[in-house]
Amino acid sequence: MLLVIDEKHKTHLSFLKAVPVEVVKEFCRISVEFIKKGANPKMYQSAANKLGVETDSVQYGVEGLMYLFIECSKLMVSETDFMDSIMPLSFSEELTELLLDVYQNHKVEIREMLSEMSMQLPHYHDLEWRLDVVLASRSLRHQVTPLVTLKLHTVNNGENQIDVLQTDPVNLLHLTQTLEEALQEIKTGHCRRILRNI
Repeated sequence: MLLVIDEKHKTHLSFLKAVPVEVVKEFCRISVEFIKKGANPKMYQSAANKLGVETDSVQYGVEGLMYLFIECSKLMVSETDFMDSIMPLSFSEELTELLLDVYQNHKVEIREMLSEMSMQLPHYHDLEWRLDVVLASRSLRHQVTPLVTLKLHTVNNGENQIDVLQTDPVNLLHLTQTLEEALQEIKTGHCRRILRNI
């Protein structure tokens, strides 16, 4: 799967063409370190002083590399697709090989960090249900009152959780229709674009 780099990130990454490969190697090290531990603005300032350029240029270059490595790791981009994704940036062959090497060495580690940072929501495990029908009572001899009892088992951070819910069939049908509409909505192009950006 190819990664499509927008114009803003292309501009940020184009700064890497103006610096030596050793400097780009250091930027790659810094970007991987920032992905692990978070950004450190002092490093931008010291790198900018050594290179004799503006701090913003260094910051945008490192953040552009962080974006490139994170997005490629998220999508599990193959070696060929990685090369094709950065081809529009027209980097030198040596620079392209360096970026590919850093990506391949750190993609598994970056994916693990991203999965640790993501929100942990309860996961569905099992559902038990029972249908109860009251046919008559002392005051009403001819009534039918159905109730559906649901026992929902979820797993949250390795812990099992059980929730007991009770509803009538009309509300259950409405709930089912609402969930089906939500599933259909998430398949639309608009929702896919939002999910891709998230």
